[in-house]
Amino acid sequence: MTRLHEYKGKELLKEMGIKTAPGYMVKSANEAEEALKKLGTSAVIKAQVFTTGRAGKGLIRFIESPEEAKNIASKMLDMDVDGLKIDKLLIEEKLLIKEEFYGGVILDDNAKAPVIIFSSMGGTGIEEIAEKFPDKVSKAPVDIIKGLKDFKARNIVRKTGVSGKKQMKLAQVLVNLFELAKKYDARSAEINPIAICNDGNIYAADCRITIDDYAVHRHPELGIEIARELGHPPTPLDKIAYDVEAGDYRGTFYFIQMADGFNKGDKYIGFHGAGGGGSMMSMDALINRDYKIANFCDTSGNPPASKVYRAAKIILAQSGIDGYFASGSGVASQEQFHSARGFAKVFMEEQLNIPAIIRLGGNSEEIAIDIINTYGKFFPAKIEGYGRDDTPAFCAERLSTLLEDKAEKEYEKVDFPVKINPTYSFETITGKIEFDHEKCLNCKSKACIEACSPKILKIVDEKAVLAISTDDAKKGKCTECLACELECFLKGEKAIRITLPIQGLDDYRKKVMS
Repeated sequence: MTRLHEYKGKELLKEMGIKTAPGYMVKSANEAEEALKKLGTSAVIKAQVFTTGRAGKGLIRFIESPEEAKNIASKMLDMDVDGLKIDKLLIEEKLLIKEEFYGGVILDDNAKAPVIIFSSMGGTGIEEIAEKFPDKVSKAPVDIIKGLKDFKARNIVRKTGVSGKKQMKLAQVLVNLFELAKKYDARSAEINPIAICNDGNIYAADCRITIDDYAVHRHPELGIEIARELGHPPTPLDKIAYDVEAGDYRGTFYFIQMADGFNKGDKYIGFHGAGGGGSMMSMDALINRDYKIANFCDTSGNPPASKVYRAAKIILAQSGIDGYFASGSGVASQEQFHSARGFAKVFMEEQLNIPAIIRLGGNSEEIAIDIINTYGKFFPAKIEGYGRDDTPAFCAERLSTLLEDKAEKEYEKVDFPVKINPTYSFETITGKIEFDHEKCLNCKSKACIEACSPKILKIVDEKAVLAISTDDAKKGKCTECLACELECFLKGEKAIRITLPIQGLDDYRKKVMS
């Protein structure tokens, strides 16, 4: 889920007719001073940071003057809270609150429907209220097609003991909140507290809205850079990785950079998992050996080799990692040789120079391990492939051994991708495949044809060409398994080159190196 900052959530609430206190989002101490001058009254200043218990951490403060606003803002901005830097503040007119309530719309997976929750008590966590005062909480599922009708909203409020005009006003807030959740594909939309103030008006004093990750592309107006609740502002690599995922629906690629600014020798490992549970066990195995996790990465759900390639390429762009550890589920249903080919291609391209352990448990793991070991002779780093019967703890131990072993490995240095004079090419769903047909004429093995599992290549006049239309190849009939390139390199005339661009990565690496 992608969480919105309070100031952004309140913009949506106002759009849907729910009152919020007059206020401004600011990014500097001077802007905070000017904001209070415009408000001309007592105000509250709130750090816009994804952390719980802001008040207890001094991140919500009441202010009385522009000078005080400037002083407190200068202290809050750039504070580091739970690893997060504060770069935005919300300054609002102080509300004179008479009563507090809670209202929320939560997408309930068990109910397979959005659920409206209302409490006649607000200001604290709804779970705590429901446990201590169950009679103060009411909830009901809502038909997503019919929507939340006014009479149903009033009935939800009535069950908590609220009546009269107050009931009608609070019910309208719930109706509007549901419309907001529906319009913006929110997984949850909560107002806590819904405040009735001394002037008789109802305000959303605070809010929490999270958007479904898979719906973010439908709402560019929200300005969400990356559909992840990272717990930190997205790094350049987070953004680059998310663009890969957003542009390729095949399988899962989830990347989170967990550390930055470290150096060789700091014991940070580039981590590449497959499946949540197995990945957690594998990270624990590293941590138990006193290593640190530079990033979390998950490529699962049958991703093509090209997606695993891009994931590995991004992981290796992290300057300062001491090793590469790929280990996830030991019973993955995907054909593991696809992942192995992704690793083989990127490790040869990068001329991998840090030790790597690749654990590929699952279907065809023997073929996958053989691919890792076969192509491992073409780059300087020591690499070992393992399967389902090798535990994450054992694999972490092997990585530790490789890191401690400083002896140089003998290897065959290669130029990869190969240098060719392309005379034939076609585009794939995310890349391009080029052939040097002059080299093809000298090839005896025609290894690319046998390696192509979707059988989209054929031989015409001793040259490899498409057996399908170029449009079909670009639409996905070419599965980007990378087998043709790798097998041609190993058994043929090195006549094939596959290009899989990663937008922004080259510029990032140049900036890091400069």
